[in-house]
Amino acid sequence: MSTPEAKAPITQDVMTVPRKLPEGGPVNIVGLTRDALRDALIAAGTPEKQAKMRVGQIWQWVYQKGVRDFDAMTNLAKTYRAELAEKFVISVPEVVSRQVSADGTRKYLVRIAGGHEVEVVYIPEEDRGTLCISSQVGCTLTCSFCHTGTQKLVRNLTAGEIVGQIMVARDDLGEWPEPGEGSDARPRLLSNIVLMGMGEPLYNFENVRDAMRIAMDGEGISLSRRRITLSTSGVVPEIARTAEEIGCLLAVSFHATTDEIRDRLVPINKRWPIAELLESLRAYPKLSNSERITFEYVMLKGVNDSDDDARRLVRLIAGIPAKINLIPFNEWPGAPYERSDWERIERFADIVYKAGYASPIRTPRGEDIMAACGQLKSATERARKSRAEIAAETGL
Repeated sequence: MSTPEAKAPITQDVMTVPRKLPEGGPVNIVGLTRDALRDALIAAGTPEKQAKMRVGQIWQWVYQKGVRDFDAMTNLAKTYRAELAEKFVISVPEVVSRQVSADGTRKYLVRIAGGHEVEVVYIPEEDRGTLCISSQVGCTLTCSFCHTGTQKLVRNLTAGEIVGQIMVARDDLGEWPEPGEGSDARPRLLSNIVLMGMGEPLYNFENVRDAMRIAMDGEGISLSRRRITLSTSGVVPEIARTAEEIGCLLAVSFHATTDEIRDRLVPINKRWPIAELLESLRAYPKLSNSERITFEYVMLKGVNDSDDDARRLVRLIAGIPAKINLIPFNEWPGAPYERSDWERIERFADIVYKAGYASPIRTPRGEDIMAACGQLKSATERARKSRAEIAAETGL
């Protein structure tokens, strides 16, 4: 049973950088919803009767064509373009470094307002290209197997900084159409988004929601909601809201089958334990019209990888349309865990599969550039703890 503290409302107490640049400077268009952009244009002098049309025109230039210069928006009058340039900017995060793994995975270190940095990862596959994006600088959750969890939370990302990660990746992939080309003239290299980078997306709900609505807009980046997966460690009060206001696919960082072990691996479990989390998940597919929920399960040697764990997992999720992603632990400096033996992972997967659930074993990608799941941590915030210090904190 949850404690009274577990029922306490979530407070939005993490600072998010405002949309305006310092000292009342120009407004960044990137990250504004259509309604917010309309209001901003009217406030800047656009006649109200023209505002809806101007939003549509600017929207397509920014999100469909990748244009960053108002002068290039040729279906707008020159005088109006000049007015926009005085009061607005089209700004995305700055790429500090770009690494390419032997398997083709790309990792970008990008700098945002305040000089902070986050990591973004692009994973190419035969039938898709998946971008793993971040929602916070650092993380509050301190999951003991996750490198990002050893970095203190600095702040939430703005909607512009979140959707800007998508735009930066499209820049690097050369995915924007050339002048005169249609929006679908080039192959779709970035076809999927996963909110599995730095941070807990549901602790930055409004900015994540606005960014994903921009990404899904049919006149812009135009990604289907079924091509977007939000991963949460289990912020129970926001799960139904995610279904209603975003409607994307949902993944849950589950990782354990008892509260005792999950409390240590995923400390948020102390606030919303397994039974309460599963109750909220049972309603999600119906609320969001999603096909199924993905349960992410990192395989930690001797911790959560036994046959009993596999059978318990199957019993816990009974009745939930689901698949189980088994993730071989990706080691990082000072990690207090080891990856489960491959034979043990396969045995675990076999038990889950025979119970009627898809149980793919995720192929580690980008390990050589520290871009694999659980390895992200921005260089400027990378004060590493020793293995002994982290093990002492987790009690494992």
